[in-house]
Amino acid sequence: MHHVSLIIEFLRGRPKVVFWFVALSQGVLWTLIPTLFYSSPPGEVPLVLAVGREFLLGSYLGPPLAFWVAEIAFRAGGMFGLYALSQICIVVALWAVFTLGRSTIGTRHAVLAILLMVGVAAFTVPSPEFGPAVLAIPLWALALMHYWRALGEGKRGRWFLVAVDLGLLLLTHDAGVVLVVLLIVFTPLTRRGRRALAYPEPWLALLLLVIVIAPYAAWLSRSWPLVAATLQDNIGRASALRFAGALAAAHLGLLLLALLSTGIGRGRNERAPEIDRSPVEPAARAFIYFFALAPAFVVIALVLIGERVPQVALLSAFGSLTTWSMLAPLVLLSGMAVVLVAGNRVHIYRERLVSSSWLALLVAPPLLMAASLLVVPWTFARDTRLAQPSGAEAQFFADNYQRRTGKPLQYVSGDARLAPLIAMMAPGGPEGRPRVFFAWAPQRSPWVSVDDVAAHGGVLVWPAAANNAVPEDLRTQFPGLVPELPRQFDRAVQGRLPPIRIGWAVLRPPAQ
Repeated sequence: MHHVSLIIEFLRGRPKVVFWFVALSQGVLWTLIPTLFYSSPPGEVPLVLAVGREFLLGSYLGPPLAFWVAEIAFRAGGMFGLYALSQICIVVALWAVFTLGRSTIGTRHAVLAILLMVGVAAFTVPSPEFGPAVLAIPLWALALMHYWRALGEGKRGRWFLVAVDLGLLLLTHDAGVVLVVLLIVFTPLTRRGRRALAYPEPWLALLLLVIVIAPYAAWLSRSWPLVAATLQDNIGRASALRFAGALAAAHLGLLLLALLSTGIGRGRNERAPEIDRSPVEPAARAFIYFFALAPAFVVIALVLIGERVPQVALLSAFGSLTTWSMLAPLVLLSGMAVVLVAGNRVHIYRERLVSSSWLALLVAPPLLMAASLLVVPWTFARDTRLAQPSGAEAQFFADNYQRRTGKPLQYVSGDARLAPLIAMMAPGGPEGRPRVFFAWAPQRSPWVSVDDVAAHGGVLVWPAAANNAVPEDLRTQFPGLVPELPRQFDRAVQGRLPPIRIGWAVLRPPAQ
């Protein structure tokens, strides 16, 4: 008698339960592990909050929505709020893909697609780093889901939701332009799309989209020199080969699960449980394949053009798409495409091994990340930014400034990595957290100037070298600064690493 594993039984009888178990388990793991083990925020989160604190209509980093949302979440729940927000984005994206799958390939096969997405690394390891790339994931998924409801199912009112999704996506990340262009290209290529364009809803939705993005477009037209200078700095950073390699690496877990379930090398009489579905209509098949493959190919083409024609500064904006975190929106339908290729009847061989491998892909990455923070300092003596004692550092500089001046710390500047981190973790006074002056690029922080910092006082920080030399740009901008003795900080797990040494100086208000 052939015994079927528990996950297969649930997949057949309770597919919705399997989906919510997968989505919520992943969300809880990647919320708790960073909250419990990260002593410093990952990636560019401090820079995101430094910009988000100002609630601008735009910045040199792009559209404003992700920065606003990050600031609100951080004020409401601190780092836990940010980590939870990131995972809410992932869960919403998974729900949108699952809902889309139920409408196109059936509920059970939609759950199979979600199970395969656990093997896509872009949805796991980089997900705690909230920013434009993470917020773009659910908006991209919701836009695809509502677009299919409007186009594939003829629910004309959903065109307005598509417009809202795309508008918010364009207010989140410049990569939203890729999806907008692909939707414009795909719609008239299909019979349903041409029929839909005969009704007023798509055109009214287009007008709604313009209204949603109009404030940012107005800011962009006024601030184009700043944006253009940033794009010019990014020229040459993107690599089509590196992007293609990152895409392949992100799918290794998915490919492993797919290969194991095919039963390569199985015995002749080996049996396998079967997950079947009704035949998929051609329109749905074309939709899934197109939006599973076209986004990555378009970005690769853009990066290639940028490599061949470096004078085209606009294309360099897509250099950020080569990062791990930005891969996720582009591969949202990878699992669904694989399930679609597998046919109407999917046989899952060696289901126990497949189940164990899937569980390992779900649990192992966050646990390994936590273990590395405890083990790496003792074994490889390698520093990780996640282990930096940012809370102790920020508390020291904020307290020191307040003792010397009698006022809460208002401005932090200096090193491009340290200054946003310390401002983020510093205790807030009546006016909130300290502001960050980008001494390394003053034109990118228009909310504050050198004169503001000199008039109100602040703290300057930089990584301390052996001679504690003050960086030249700080000496030029603040000629009267007097450096203090470098301050040492120990990590929670010091291991064989040297202590962290930070050079610093206090700028007193002129009245003092």
